[in-house]
Amino acid sequence: MTSPILVSDAVAAALAEHRPVVALESTIISHGLPRPRNHEAALEFEQILLDAGVTPATIAVLDGVPRIGLDAEGVRRIAEEDLAKASVRDLPILAAAGASGATTVAATAHLAAKAGVRVFATGGLGGVHRGASTTFDESADLSTLAVTPITVVSAGVKSVLDIAATLERLETLSVPVVGYQTTIFPSFWLRESAFTLDWSADSAEQVAKIMRSQDELGHGQGIVVANPIPADQQWDPTEHDRVLTEALALADEAGVSGKAVTPFLLLKIVELSGGRSLEVNLDLARNNVRVAAQIATEWSALAR
Repeated sequence: MTSPILVSDAVAAALAEHRPVVALESTIISHGLPRPRNHEAALEFEQILLDAGVTPATIAVLDGVPRIGLDAEGVRRIAEEDLAKASVRDLPILAAAGASGATTVAATAHLAAKAGVRVFATGGLGGVHRGASTTFDESADLSTLAVTPITVVSAGVKSVLDIAATLERLETLSVPVVGYQTTIFPSFWLRESAFTLDWSADSAEQVAKIMRSQDELGHGQGIVVANPIPADQQWDPTEHDRVLTEALALADEAGVSGKAVTPFLLLKIVELSGGRSLEVNLDLARNNVRVAAQIATEWSALAR
């Protein structure tokens, strides 16, 4: 049988030669950023990796085929077409229907790991939604990381979520959370939340060593590397809190629920902030891609 996953020639060659590869999700492009800025961002994220000597593996499902590494046309499609938001559970349905979808953190992590990619850069991790004690609304990102051997570099979880509950779930699922040069868990647009971390890593080399130990001692779960946005790039906390409160109220009024909540909130926050949140979002994503490139480079050195 042929593989249901299509790995690009560039990614396949890099993996075979133990050269560094970093996975990139497509949902941040299709659903998290406005057009045409999203296309520019997708190309920029890939270029950051290329400039660091790392092969980018942007992931999406196109015409029913999960693709690990996109060509220029594939990147254009995830930026310009109206694609479904695809989590892990949606992958077999899209494949059977020959349909296309932008992969979430969960689906990207799952597919990347199946292809042998071990490092993944995203903006913010999904998590437990506010009010989940009654709605049971929790991102599949968490349960997927519990069974997927991949290291995800993120600026914490999106501050529209319940950060405390998310950290509790990650602990229950035995997913290590390691602060990158910090002992404070970041909250996406802001460098810090109210929550401290048990563990931190001072360098990409240290993260790679943790990955190796995880392979030897863990049970197949992933690792979350919490990487705060640089201090001079974070959003003003007062403005952040005001805009977030307004956006949450609008979501309640509109009756938005399920997987539509996060994209609705992110786009509303862009509008209410006059675009400031978008710029911070892009800055933190760039920062995560750079750190992921360093980790992947150190990981490939260990593998060699």
